Amino acid sequence: MVFLTHKQSGIADISKKSWIFMILSGLATGASWLCYYKAMQLGEVSKVVPVDKLSVVITLILAFVFLHEAFTLKSLIGCVLIGVGTPVMVL
Repeated sequence: MVFLTHKQSGIADISKKSWIFMILSGLATGASWLCYYKAMQLGEVSKVVPVDKLSVVITLILAFVFLHEAFTLKSLIGCVLIGVGTPVMVL
């Protein structure tokens, strides 16, 4: 994306700490996808995927608690629907 938007000149300005966090984030994301696909191999996809979608609810809650982001009515309704829908799909 950096090259598509012609912003590659800014790469040199990225701090060492930011590089470390970007690399760690990439490794964590890769490991997460590997675990996700392994879970789909071992279990039923119709049960694995809904549980994975709970990460949206967890992310919103963590953003509210730690980042003090606004929790809107739309976010609340979405969290409730995902939270209620997940066990319904898994059963």
